[in-house]
Amino acid sequence: MDPFVTLTAAAAATKRLLLGTGICLVVQRDPIQTAKAVATIDHISGGRFLFGVGNGWNQDEIENHGTVFATRHKLARERIEAMKVIWTEAQPSYSGEFVNFSPMETGPKPLQKPHPPIIVGGAFPWGAKRAVRYGNGWMPHRVRKHYADVGALIPQFRQLAAEAGRREEDLPITIWGVKEDRDALLADRDLGVARVVLSLASAKRDEILPELDRWAALIRAVT
Repeated sequence: MDPFVTLTAAAAATKRLLLGTGICLVVQRDPIQTAKAVATIDHISGGRFLFGVGNGWNQDEIENHGTVFATRHKLARERIEAMKVIWTEAQPSYSGEFVNFSPMETGPKPLQKPHPPIIVGGAFPWGAKRAVRYGNGWMPHRVRKHYADVGALIPQFRQLAAEAGRREEDLPITIWGVKEDRDALLADRDLGVARVVLSLASAKRDEILPELDRWAALIRAVT
């Protein structure tokens, strides 16, 4: 489903839950329209939106959106930089290799200031470096076997951040793809992981609600 439509519905139905994309492929979206969508959800949710972004790995999918696969990382950076300008300036403009627009009036501006947190998804080291460069957090994952030991990478990420003059508290870590494992979650907590993201099957209410109840009890037990 479209994440922005889905999260708008979730925002209208909840009051306290944080809502986020995990992740939004910015290389496949217009930055002006995406900036408006993000700001709109931020208002509807009362400032509860987390903007998870990524650059993608599926070459066919990316190129079907008119993006050259080899330059997707620079394109993503420019689009994120452009969205920051749109969110924070009265008459935003941007001039880059891939993104260009003249001064304009656009709104709404996000409720969170200067903008919703930008959580950068991606593997170490390149995804981590992008998070340090222009993000407000890093989101590695445990889906593939060679990414399983995320815990060993956290000190390296924090060293990258320190070398760039970024504070640890300004770059919280979110781990995507966790399992229903109390010991693993306790280990993440002890490493200072800020939040974890789990995947649920596309199933009906009678199946999903008991699973959510189990997760809620587990999270309460480790926090």
